[in-house]
Amino acid sequence: MVARPHPAGRYDASVPNRTIYVSDDDQPLYKRAQELAGDNLSAAISQALRRYVELGDARASGFDEIVVKIGTGAGRKVRFSGVLLGDWIDTEGERFEHYRVYRGPTGKFAIHVERTEHWEMRDAQGNQLTGWRAWTGIGMASGGGKPAHATLDVVDTLEELKPRVPPQLYEMVAALVDQPYVEELDL
Repeated sequence: MVARPHPAGRYDASVPNRTIYVSDDDQPLYKRAQELAGDNLSAAISQALRRYVELGDARASGFDEIVVKIGTGAGRKVRFSGVLLGDWIDTEGERFEHYRVYRGPTGKFAIHVERTEHWEMRDAQGNQLTGWRAWTGIGMASGGGKPAHATLDVVDTLEELKPRVPPQLYEMVAALVDQPYVEELDL
């Protein structure tokens, strides 16, 4: 066994030496990874493998990689593993709120809410504002609005979730919580 530098700068003879093959085509990728990792390619590879294994385990358990926008305007994006349990839209006047509730691998609930300042429906050509017929699905229509703000909150229990979402969405989520994410069939 060869003594190798420890991440803290000490030498650690207990760290085994691993050799990986890097194709000529992938050399620039490894070089860039090493630059980003502050010349500690081992840490970069370990971090990437850890994320790869977490995603693989989550997918095998029925969870998807979820990316949502949070913040004001363009905001920023956040990523997590989860399964969508429910989706609900509330409108009040020209205001529009879109709720989504996800459950993560740890059992926690993520509540993503997008709110708009203004929401409108127009006919299929986009010319005239539509009334109740478009909202009920009678006739062709399109709609949109200017995003105002999006949030993502995480709660541990159904009890914490209940006051944060519309009652109809809570009922949907509560009914799905005990169902398996992936049902294994023996065919």
